[in-house]
Amino acid sequence: MLPEIRILTDLDTLTRRAAQEFLQAATSAVAQSGVFTVALTGGSTPKPLYALLASDPALRAQIPWDKMRVYFGDERNVGPSHPDSNYRMANEAMLSRVPLKAEQIFRMKGEYNDTARAAQEYEQTLRGSLKIGEGQFPRFDLILLGMGNEGHTASLFPGTKALHETKRMVVGNWVGKLFTNRITLTAPAINNAANILFMVAGADKAPALKGVLEGPHEPEQLPAQMIEPKSGKLLWLLDATAGGMLSRGIRE
Repeated sequence: MLPEIRILTDLDTLTRRAAQEFLQAATSAVAQSGVFTVALTGGSTPKPLYALLASDPALRAQIPWDKMRVYFGDERNVGPSHPDSNYRMANEAMLSRVPLKAEQIFRMKGEYNDTARAAQEYEQTLRGSLKIGEGQFPRFDLILLGMGNEGHTASLFPGTKALHETKRMVVGNWVGKLFTNRITLTAPAINNAANILFMVAGADKAPALKGVLEGPHEPEQLPAQMIEPKSGKLLWLLDATAGGMLSRGIRE
């Protein structure tokens, strides 16, 4: 299925559009199954989205918080109170400010020294909470993603071992250029989602974004190219500076 590409004027417009997509995915999922499963992303671009969902009275009132299960697409090798923690950012911006219970939130254990152990544990968490059989992948209702200025997404970085994983849902991934380990959902796990929403902002992303969306298929260089859901919707929401080099996409 071809991705939908929307180029919006600025980050604020992008954020409001993403909030509408979030709400639509949530209400649709609850109508179908009674539950809304979402995997959050870290980084600076989604932070205003989380804050908006928590603070905007109209949005907040419509979101089925009591039916939500919150997961994470990746995590850094730090504890939940560390400034670099994806969980901490999401918790401060949204999770702690909305009517969610602790048992509705499933975080990756970034504090473990052994990220392989953390990945294995999170995979078991996914299997148990989402009732996934052996050899199956989760069917998240929505996965939020960002993209780095070198084309990485989640913690799938160029040239790393996680790019070649075909069976696991979650892996530890050594990122040599950052001299650190990460925990990440794998591309097959992400690609099984019903909805995948990329949010990309900033002029520094423009060259890699053009490579991902309009260049040759070289996911070893540009891992965001690996995100190609087989039976789901893929939407790229970009601000005008990130999408400035593109020759395709709908400019709103």
